Amino acid sequence: MALEDKKISYRIYLVAFMIFVMAVCISVKLTNIQWVEGEYYRKLAKERTVKNFVIPANKGNIYSADGSLLATSIPNYKIRFDALAPKEEDFRKYLNPLADSLSVMLGKPSGHYYNELRQARANKNRYFLVARNLSYTEYMRIKSFPLFRLGAFKGGIITEQRTVREHPIGRIAERTIGYERVDHKGENLTVGIEGAFAQYLNGKEGKRLMQKIAKNQWKPIGDDNEVEPVDGYDIISTIDVYIQDIAHHALLKQLEYYEADHGCVVVMETKTGYVKAISNLGRNMDGSYSETVNYAVWESHEPGSTFKLAGLIALLEDKKVDTSKVYDTRGGDITYFGRHVRDSKKGGYGKISLARGFELSSNTVLVQAVYDNYKENPQEFVDHLNRFGLNKKLGVPIKGEGRPYIPQPEDPRWSRITLPWMGFGYGVSMTPLQTLTFYNAVANNGEMIRPLFVKEIKEWDRTIKRFDKEVINPKICSVETLKKVKAVLENVVKRGTGSKLYSKDFSMAGKTGTAQVDYGKGKDNMYYSSSFAGYFPADNPQYSCIVIIHKPSTDKGYYGADVSGPVFKRIAQKIFTDVPSTDQIKKLDKKIKKQEQLYASYYQKEQRIKEKAPKAIPNTIGMSGMDAVALLGNMGLKVQVLGVGKVKKQSLAPGQPVNKKQTIILELS
Repeated sequence: MALEDKKISYRIYLVAFMIFVMAVCISVKLTNIQWVEGEYYRKLAKERTVKNFVIPANKGNIYSADGSLLATSIPNYKIRFDALAPKEEDFRKYLNPLADSLSVMLGKPSGHYYNELRQARANKNRYFLVARNLSYTEYMRIKSFPLFRLGAFKGGIITEQRTVREHPIGRIAERTIGYERVDHKGENLTVGIEGAFAQYLNGKEGKRLMQKIAKNQWKPIGDDNEVEPVDGYDIISTIDVYIQDIAHHALLKQLEYYEADHGCVVVMETKTGYVKAISNLGRNMDGSYSETVNYAVWESHEPGSTFKLAGLIALLEDKKVDTSKVYDTRGGDITYFGRHVRDSKKGGYGKISLARGFELSSNTVLVQAVYDNYKENPQEFVDHLNRFGLNKKLGVPIKGEGRPYIPQPEDPRWSRITLPWMGFGYGVSMTPLQTLTFYNAVANNGEMIRPLFVKEIKEWDRTIKRFDKEVINPKICSVETLKKVKAVLENVVKRGTGSKLYSKDFSMAGKTGTAQVDYGKGKDNMYYSSSFAGYFPADNPQYSCIVIIHKPSTDKGYYGADVSGPVFKRIAQKIFTDVPSTDQIKKLDKKIKKQEQLYASYYQKEQRIKEKAPKAIPNTIGMSGMDAVALLGNMGLKVQVLGVGKVKKQSLAPGQPVNKKQTIILELS
C-alpha cells in the first residue's frame, strides 16, 4: 500500500513538474513576443488590417493632327457570381428569368445558363465566371437582371473592372499608334506612340490608406493619407486621319490583288517631316492582312533601284560625270569579276545618257558610272553616302528602328564586287523610313529632316511640349545637283519606268525599285520586293511618299512600277482631289475680293458663330464618332468612346449645362 502511494505521488510530482515547465516556456514566449518581438508582430498586424491601395491614374488620349481620337481608355467589366450568396428562395425564384436575360444578352441558349448556374450552386462555387469584356452599357444592363439587381450580398453578383485602350478608328495605323500587350515571356510589350511616350501618357498613380473591416471589405482612413493620382497628358500626333485612310486602303487593295506577303506605305509632309500616314500590313494565315509589325520603321533590307539616287547625287557632286554622259549598255549584260549585272530589258538599251539610264533604271549604266569613277578610291564614294547620313539611324522615338548598313572599304566583308553592286542598290541595307527621309531631302531643297510622329503634348488647353522640325543635314548637295536630279526624277514618271503613273492633272517625281531578296538562298527561296519612292507635286513638293511591297505573286507581276507605283499614284490623286491646283484657280472667271474685306467678313462671321455657340450638352446621337469627339472636346468636355461608328447613346443628357473637364461617354455602333 505504501509502495502504491509512493508511485502515485511520483506521478503527481512528474505531472506538476511538466505543467510547471510548460508554464515557464509559455511565460518566456509571451515575454519574448511582448518585449522582444512585439514591434514585429504589431507591424504585421497593422499590415494585415491597414493597407495602401493604388489609385490608378487616367491615361492620356492620343489624337490625330485634326483632333480625331486615335486611342483612349475605357472601362471593361468581368461579371462573376457567388452562388452561395443568394437565399434558397431567391435563387429558385429568379434562376429562370436570370437565365433568360443572360441568353438574350450573351447569345447562348437559356438552358445553358440555367444549368451552369445550378451547377455552380451545387458545387458551392463562389467565383463563377458569367461574362467578360463587357462595355459600360452592357455592365449597367447586366446589373439590372433578375437576382443580380439584389446586389452583391443578396444577389451574388461580383464585378471586376479594368481599363483597356480602345482605338476608335479601328485597326488602321494600330502598330504606330501603339498598344500594350504581354509577350511570350510574360513581360509587358508596349509599342508605337504608346510605348515611345509612355512617361507622358501614363500619369502618376495615387495611394489611399484603407482599413479592413470585413472579408474583402476595406474603407478609407481619412483624406490626409491619400496621394492624389495625376492624370496622363494627351498626345497630339502628326497623323492625318483622311490621308491615313487613303494610304491604308490603297496598300491593302494592292496587297490583296498581288497576294503579297507584306508591305508598308509612309506619307510625310515635305517641309516639316510630319508623318501624315503610315500603314504596315502583313499577311495572316487565313489570307487576311493586319498590322502586326512596323515594317516601315524596323525592316532594314536591300533597297534595289531606289538607292540609285544616292549614287547619282554623289557622281554629280564630285563632278565625275554629267547627266548627259553617254554609256553603252552592252546588250544589257555586263560581267564584273565573274558576276553578271543585267538590265530588265533583254538586249539592253543601246547607247544612252546617264540621265536616260536613270529614268529607265538601267543597272548597267549606273554600275558603270559608279565603278568606273570610284574603283581607284571607293572610300570617296562611301564618304559621300556617310555624309548624306545613310549609315546612321534616324533616331525616331518609336522603338525598334532598323540599323542601316553601308559597307566600308575596311570591312572584312568588302570585296571586289561590293562597289559595283552598291551602284544599283545591293549590298546595302536601309529601312523604308530611312529611304523616304533621303528622298524627302531632295524634295525639300536639300534639307534632310527627321520624321516626326508627334506634334505636341498637352494637358487640356496647355501645351506641355512642342515638337518642331529637327534638321539632320542642312544641305545634302548643291543647288545645281538638286536641279538635275529633280529633273530626272520627274522624267521617271513622264517617260521612264514610272510612265504608267503619269497624270496630266498633277505632277509627280520619284524612282521605281525592284529588288531580289534572299537571292543567296537559292532560286526557290528568292523573291522580289517592289517599291516606289518619290514626292508630289513635282514642281512644289508638299508630300513625299514611299511604298514597298514584299513577295508579290510573280504570276501577276513584281516590278515596282506595276506593284507599288499604283499605290503611290492613288494616294497622290486622292489628296489632290481636295486641294485644287493654282492652274485650276487661274481659270475661274471670278473677281476676288480684297484681302482686308475677306478678313473682316470672316472675323464678323466667326464672332456671330461664337455668340451662337451652344452652352449646353448637344445631342450627338447619329453623328460620326470623330465629329462627336471633336464637337464635345471643343466644348471642354473629356470624351470616352465605346465601340466604332456612329453615336447611338451618350451618358450625359442633351440640354444640361456644360461643366468643363466633365467626362461624357459615347457608345458607338
